[in-house]
Amino acid sequence: MALPWLALKWQAIAWLVLGRTERAHAVFDEMLRRRPDDAYALASRAHVLSQAGQRDAAIDDLSRLVALDPQNAHHAFNLGFLLEEAGRYDEALAEFERATRLSDKLDRAWYGKGLVLIRLGRLDEAVAALKRNTELQPMSPYGWYQLARVHADRRDPDAAVQVIRHLKGFEPKVAAQLERETGLYATEKG
Repeated sequence: MALPWLALKWQAIAWLVLGRTERAHAVFDEMLRRRPDDAYALASRAHVLSQAGQRDAAIDDLSRLVALDPQNAHHAFNLGFLLEEAGRYDEALAEFERATRLSDKLDRAWYGKGLVLIRLGRLDEAVAALKRNTELQPMSPYGWYQLARVHADRRDPDAAVQVIRHLKGFEPKVAAQLERETGLYATEKG
């Protein structure tokens, strides 16, 4: 007798909690055999595949999920993240842009968009994306770090120093790292 749908879901969760991802994967396969367009099973299997290093298969599942639910910013972000990891920057940018259009407050999507724009050499656009990320996550050093690096790469040392000075207020180690990497030193404003 086949397990009911909800029992399969709980079984997959139990396997994940126990660290038995291969067993969870098999359950997600069964769930998708029964309901090929189930968002939960697709997203979960994509996560398991990604964790197992099967990025292309995970991208396939997430692409299907985005096609089924194109208004979900989180699905678009997850797909963009894996596409960026795969070096498929133009496709990743399209997904990060979809995610930020759908949810302007999705800080991770703004950060991902900024990173992809850096890789594409579109530094002015990267500044705008990273500024939005830092507005949404003002105490996270990641966006600030990348923003300072982009300013330095754009040969705008004053803007980079301003960011480094800002970082000194809450992430002095990151600020010191940027000073070493860029050769730009932020002294106290006075």
